[in-house]
Amino acid sequence: MVVVDSETATVLRVKGLLEFRCQLDSTDEQLVRNVISRTFETLRSQVKSESCVLAVSDSPVIIWPNKDAYATPEEITPSTLCEDMHQWIQADEQESSGKKSSKKKSKKSSVASVINLRLMTEVTKPGPLSAPILTKTVLKSHFVSVTLPLDCVVCTGRSDTIKDACEQLIEALTHQLCEMEKVTLQNMKGMTLLVPEPVHFLLPEPKGLVTVVYPVGVPDSQLVAQRKELHQQFELPDDRPYFRRANAYHFPNEPYKDGYLRNPHLALTHPTLDNGKVYLVQGIYSYHHYMQDRVDDNGWGCAYRSLQTICSWFQQQGYVELPVPTHKEIQQALVDVGDKQASFVGSRQWIGSIEVQAVLSHLLGLTSKILFVRELSWRPKAENWPTTSSLKELQS
Repeated sequence: MVVVDSETATVLRVKGLLEFRCQLDSTDEQLVRNVISRTFETLRSQVKSESCVLAVSDSPVIIWPNKDAYATPEEITPSTLCEDMHQWIQADEQESSGKKSSKKKSKKSSVASVINLRLMTEVTKPGPLSAPILTKTVLKSHFVSVTLPLDCVVCTGRSDTIKDACEQLIEALTHQLCEMEKVTLQNMKGMTLLVPEPVHFLLPEPKGLVTVVYPVGVPDSQLVAQRKELHQQFELPDDRPYFRRANAYHFPNEPYKDGYLRNPHLALTHPTLDNGKVYLVQGIYSYHHYMQDRVDDNGWGCAYRSLQTICSWFQQQGYVELPVPTHKEIQQALVDVGDKQASFVGSRQWIGSIEVQAVLSHLLGLTSKILFVRELSWRPKAENWPTTSSLKELQS
């Protein structure tokens, strides 16, 4: 979900592909840069042109943002409120009927819903018919063709109309193309261009949702300087990562590619405790349990699954890039540190807290402490709780 302030009603997300094509007739770096900049300017003009179209996903609604927000069906006008577009988004059972939904979003909700739009372009243009003219030119040149993945997000207020939203969306798309141009020029190597890719991050309140453009193929380890600048720009602490790709915001209704559940505790009823307090984990983790991944670990895989869940938290917070280890990888790690014999790999032997601690240290480089609880009323002293000092080294 996208958590927003009380003034935000709907989040509009527009995605689309633009073809970046240019011909480089020279290897001179400055001339190449000029051609690239002119091509991006052409794309910005295309977004601002009357041929630009926004189609609302799962609905019959189509909007021409640069034609005074003209839209179809005719019931939708430029003065229609953005949140009223929810009525036209079809549920599965409505797809065949084409009728608008009778559901309306609660105006008292503190969670903004997301409306997805597709960026499209009209391919037919009115004009006089003319005979084609063919020319032939022989020269050596380098032709560049890249597909740019645009992905913009705009938060609209409760009183914002479709016309207001169109102005914001076109401005956001234009700005993103400027950022893509900057990233392309910064990472250009000779005649080779890296594709710029927008990534969304949900920062602590009141900063909210922000978008950063990264070059595809450049690992996070080579983007440390850029991330440090972003931390300073948004006045964020340096004891945890915020702008690694693993920190990317996951929008509602988008299934996770790995198929694992995320944060199932949020859907559970909190236990009632006498003289107790419930503490919840911060951040996102994937839930690993018996019989997943086509591994029959019923009766012996408890600590393996707990360890995988812990590792997933560090991965999805951006502290580490290592994938969640499999049972065999966990067993091999224990062999590598000298805790187990080689025959342990591939076995069905269970492990405990000591082994979990050893694997966290060996694979993730984490220092941990095992606390022994003698009785239910006992509480560990404050100095025994884990600190973030060991995580600072992982953040950069």
